[in-house]
Amino acid sequence: MKFLITFTQLIVLYGFYVAGEWLRDFFNLPLPGSIVGFLLLFIALLLKIYPLRWIESGAQFLLAFLSLYFIPATVGVMQYGDLFTGKGLWLIAIAMFSTLMTMGVSAVLSQWASRRRTDERSL
Repeated sequence: MKFLITFTQLIVLYGFYVAGEWLRDFFNLPLPGSIVGFLLLFIALLLKIYPLRWIESGAQFLLAFLSLYFIPATVGVMQYGDLFTGKGLWLIAIAMFSTLMTMGVSAVLSQWASRRRTDERSL
Protein backbone atom coordinates (compact mmCIF):
# COMPACT_ATOMS: atom_id res chain seq x y z
CA MET A 1 0.00 0.00 0.00
CA LYS A 2 2.85 2.39 0.86
CA PHE A 3 4.38 1.76 -2.56
CA LEU A 4 1.12 2.72 -4.27
CA ILE A 5 0.83 5.92 -2.21
CA THR A 6 4.42 6.91 -2.97
CA PHE A 7 4.00 6.11 -6.66
CA THR A 8 0.81 8.19 -6.85
CA GLN A 9 2.52 11.10 -5.12
CA LEU A 10 5.43 10.89 -7.56
CA ILE A 11 2.93 11.10 -10.43
CA VAL A 12 1.42 14.21 -8.83
CA LEU A 13 4.87 15.80 -8.49
CA TYR A 14 5.57 14.94 -12.11
CA GLY A 15 2.26 16.56 -13.00
CA PHE A 16 3.45 19.84 -11.49
CA TYR A 17 6.61 19.53 -13.59
CA VAL A 18 4.59 18.94 -16.77
CA ALA A 19 2.28 21.86 -15.93
CA GLY A 20 5.34 24.07 -15.48
CA GLU A 21 6.74 22.97 -18.85
CA TRP A 22 3.40 23.66 -20.51
CA LEU A 23 3.09 27.11 -18.92
CA ARG A 24 6.65 27.97 -19.92
CA ASP A 25 5.95 27.02 -23.53
CA PHE A 26 2.53 28.70 -23.60
CA PHE A 27 3.72 32.03 -22.16
CA ASN A 28 7.24 31.78 -23.64
CA LEU A 29 8.80 32.31 -20.21
CA PRO A 30 12.59 32.65 -19.81
CA LEU A 31 12.57 30.16 -16.91
CA PRO A 32 12.99 26.39 -17.09
CA GLY A 33 9.69 24.55 -16.91
CA SER A 34 10.85 22.62 -13.86
CA ILE A 35 11.27 25.90 -11.95
CA VAL A 36 7.83 27.09 -13.04
CA GLY A 37 6.36 23.77 -11.87
CA PHE A 38 8.21 24.06 -8.58
CA LEU A 39 6.79 27.56 -8.10
CA LEU A 40 3.29 26.24 -8.86
CA LEU A 41 3.74 23.52 -6.24
CA PHE A 42 5.10 26.05 -3.74
CA ILE A 43 2.13 28.38 -4.28
CA ALA A 44 -0.34 25.48 -4.01
CA LEU A 45 1.24 24.40 -0.72
CA LEU A 46 1.51 27.95 0.59
CA LEU A 47 -2.15 28.71 -0.11
CA LYS A 48 -3.12 25.29 1.27
CA ILE A 49 -4.77 24.38 -2.04
CA TYR A 50 -2.76 21.18 -1.97
CA PRO A 51 -1.99 19.68 1.48
CA LEU A 52 1.59 18.65 2.19
CA ARG A 53 0.53 15.16 3.26
CA TRP A 54 -0.60 14.50 -0.32
CA ILE A 55 3.00 14.65 -1.61
CA GLU A 56 5.12 14.07 1.50
CA SER A 57 5.95 10.40 0.91
CA GLY A 58 6.82 10.95 -2.75
CA ALA A 59 9.00 13.93 -1.89
CA GLN A 60 10.83 11.92 0.79
CA PHE A 61 11.50 9.21 -1.79
CA LEU A 62 13.02 11.75 -4.20
CA LEU A 63 15.09 13.37 -1.45
CA ALA A 64 16.63 10.01 -0.59
CA PHE A 65 18.29 9.99 -4.02
CA LEU A 66 19.05 13.72 -4.23
CA SER A 67 22.82 13.34 -4.52
CA LEU A 68 22.44 11.17 -7.62
CA TYR A 69 20.72 14.01 -9.47
CA PHE A 70 23.95 16.07 -9.46
CA ILE A 71 26.07 13.47 -11.26
CA PRO A 72 25.07 14.49 -14.83
CA ALA A 73 25.89 18.15 -14.11
CA THR A 74 29.28 17.21 -12.67
CA VAL A 75 30.11 14.99 -15.63
CA GLY A 76 29.02 17.76 -18.00
CA VAL A 77 31.46 20.23 -16.40
CA MET A 78 34.32 17.81 -17.05
CA GLN A 79 33.95 18.47 -20.79
CA TYR A 80 35.20 22.03 -20.21
CA GLY A 81 38.47 21.19 -18.45
CA ASP A 82 40.50 23.64 -20.57
CA LEU A 83 38.26 26.47 -19.36
CA PHE A 84 39.28 25.76 -15.76
CA THR A 85 43.01 25.22 -16.39
CA GLY A 86 45.15 27.40 -14.12
CA LYS A 87 42.28 28.39 -11.88
CA GLY A 88 42.47 25.52 -9.40
CA LEU A 89 43.00 27.57 -6.24
CA TRP A 90 40.18 29.94 -7.12
CA LEU A 91 37.87 27.01 -7.82
CA ILE A 92 38.74 25.39 -4.50
CA ALA A 93 38.14 28.66 -2.65
CA ILE A 94 34.82 29.23 -4.43
CA ALA A 95 33.70 25.65 -3.78
CA MET A 96 34.59 25.91 -0.09
CA PHE A 97 32.87 29.28 0.28
CA SER A 98 29.69 28.18 -1.49
CA THR A 99 29.60 24.94 0.52
CA LEU A 100 29.95 26.82 3.81
CA MET A 101 27.28 29.33 2.77
CA THR A 102 24.91 26.54 1.78
CA MET A 103 25.50 24.72 5.06
CA GLY A 104 24.96 27.92 7.04
CA VAL A 105 21.76 28.92 5.28
CA SER A 106 20.45 25.34 5.49
CA ALA A 107 21.17 25.24 9.22
CA VAL A 108 19.44 28.55 9.88
CA LEU A 109 16.39 27.61 7.80
CA SER A 110 16.06 24.16 9.34
CA GLN A 111 16.28 25.60 12.85
CA TRP A 112 13.66 28.20 11.94
CA ALA A 113 11.35 25.55 10.47
CA SER A 114 11.85 23.30 13.49
CA ARG A 115 11.01 26.11 15.90
CA ARG A 116 7.98 27.09 13.83
CA ARG A 117 6.70 23.51 13.73
CA THR A 118 7.19 23.18 17.50
CA ASP A 119 5.31 26.44 18.09
CA GLU A 120 2.42 25.29 15.88
CA ARG A 121 2.14 22.00 17.75
CA SER A 122 2.11 23.72 21.14
CA LEU A 123 -0.94 25.82 20.19
